[in-house]
Amino acid sequence: MQKQQAKERILELRKLIEKNNQLYYDNDAPELTDFEYDALTRELKELEQQFPELTTADSPTQKVGGTPSGKFEKVEHKVRMESLQDAFSHDELRDFDRKVRDAGIVPQYVVEAKIDGLSVSLEYHNGTLAVGSTRGDGDVGENVTDNLLAIKDIPETLENAPSLLEVRGEVYMPRSAFEKLVEEQELADKTPFKNPRNAAAGSLRQKDSKITASRGLSIFVFNVQQIAGKTFSQHHESLDYLKKLGFPVSPRYSVFDSIEEAIQEIETIGSIRGTLPFDIDGAVIKVDALSARPVLGSTSKFPRWAIAFKYPPEEKETILRQVDVSVGRTGVLTPTAVFDPVLLAGTTVSRAILHNEDFIRQLDVRIGDTIKVSKAGDIIPEVIEVTKHGENTQPFEMPTVCPSCGEPVARVEGEAALRCNNPECPAQALRNIIHFASRDAMDIDGLGKAVAAQLVEKGYVKNVGDIYSLTAEQLLTLEKFKKKSADNLLKALEASKQAGLARLLFALGIRNIGDKAAALLAEQFKTMENLQNATFEQISEIEGFGGVMVQNLLDFFSKEGTTDLLQRLEQAGVDMQDHSTPKGDRLQGLTIVVTGTLPTLSRNDAENLIVQNGGKASGSVSRKTSYVLVGEAAGSKLTKAQTLGIPILDETSFLEMLK
Repeated sequence: MQKQQAKERILELRKLIEKNNQLYYDNDAPELTDFEYDALTRELKELEQQFPELTTADSPTQKVGGTPSGKFEKVEHKVRMESLQDAFSHDELRDFDRKVRDAGIVPQYVVEAKIDGLSVSLEYHNGTLAVGSTRGDGDVGENVTDNLLAIKDIPETLENAPSLLEVRGEVYMPRSAFEKLVEEQELADKTPFKNPRNAAAGSLRQKDSKITASRGLSIFVFNVQQIAGKTFSQHHESLDYLKKLGFPVSPRYSVFDSIEEAIQEIETIGSIRGTLPFDIDGAVIKVDALSARPVLGSTSKFPRWAIAFKYPPEEKETILRQVDVSVGRTGVLTPTAVFDPVLLAGTTVSRAILHNEDFIRQLDVRIGDTIKVSKAGDIIPEVIEVTKHGENTQPFEMPTVCPSCGEPVARVEGEAALRCNNPECPAQALRNIIHFASRDAMDIDGLGKAVAAQLVEKGYVKNVGDIYSLTAEQLLTLEKFKKKSADNLLKALEASKQAGLARLLFALGIRNIGDKAAALLAEQFKTMENLQNATFEQISEIEGFGGVMVQNLLDFFSKEGTTDLLQRLEQAGVDMQDHSTPKGDRLQGLTIVVTGTLPTLSRNDAENLIVQNGGKASGSVSRKTSYVLVGEAAGSKLTKAQTLGIPILDETSFLEMLK
């Protein structure tokens, strides 16, 4: 490859990798699989090695992880939290061994399973957890102490601990907890996390530690970062010590005298990874002697005394036997492939989601085809390609009527999904009820998935209008229900009637109307009756409400059965008025953009203050912007504001405006 071609490809690769780094580390929502990401990174490294003059300090090969967000207080790491160099072949591991020996070290190696989670630091002062933080960019992370304390496997206090101890670990979500969470998200028609790593990261970086506590997270501790009054000579010795203190340590670690023995252990771990209750994406080799670490040193990104071997994704061919189509809460039809069982990542699978009609057409899926199946993140089965059409097969066509109620289905312009628009569709009832009772909606404690399923199965509840007619006698017929649990649920139902208009609107599951949109509607129209009578033009006046949102709202109110449903809820005593605190008017008519990291306010806090005081919190700078509220690392929004001559505020002057 010529230098100019290499330069263009390097720039392209950096852009792709940086985008996925932000999605992976900062948003917990990657678009690339680990295998695809690793392939891009590997290609970039090879090009930079071939053309070292094109390597720059801002290349993703020279940086660690993501960047600390504005949601949490920053924490500067006293000991840098480095990344690990990846290897994809045994020869690369042997090359690593050669470099260690070339440095004059005769190594023993510790091999550990590489947990696929979120790297954190736990700092204990006199045996009490004082600061817990994410890795961030390796030098600065986020303070998530409260959320880490919500993880039951992390000890809050240690007995016989030194005055200072900082350890590094990996927060992860066990497979059982991940599968439960995905099921709950799918029932609520929320976009599920793609894999346990993203689920763990998203759960740990919640502003509400109760959400973190509910997600079933765990941790494995794998390194001593710093310790007062005690020294170790070997890495495995430090792991033994951490285990005695009460930490869950790397679940499998052994010492080996040669790289070939270490490679054999990596192969053994790879052969059993599918049977483990947690997700791993590789295995790590570390030089056991701690005295070797300063001798070998580190690059700008990773230590030279450790290396991570990454396992390739496992793929299997099988025969597609049928396609099942299910109906979600909002009426979306979801196709699922049913195929001859295959063993993938240690478990037998026979079903995989096919997403939508476009995906099926893109792959040209046909009953009887030979298909290739993989597991995303070693967890979620997916069809990745059709390798051979069966004899005399025909392209699969999605149904034209709902498989649950028999009503015609339609594809909305601009969407890939087919929908059943029958509000009385039985398949939608269970998911509607679960959503209606959820925490962010009516918050009916005790009316979870299992209880809702029994209520629907027994015929006590056909839609959310039946919920408030439930009796103690009916509840006592449910499995595991005693008088106390029945009384508690009835009390929760009664309390939920006072949730208010905003929560009710969100609970009704109107398409494209999330909790924030529902709050804006409640604030604008004050009563359900006013909203029912509102016109397209009146609703469109609300900032951020586009034509699709407005039409979905009008369609909901025009549906046969909606008026009856609302009347039933009102007769049951459900509050249909807005009781939110009136706004101040200090910022009336002003549009303010928040950018960068503020000294004391999070971005959400600042934007809430803007809205509470009558202003509009915008996400982009334009000529209509009144002010830009600027913190550290403001970036392009500050530059654009300066170009347009828009006034700049710091946090102090912003708070002064509110007095």
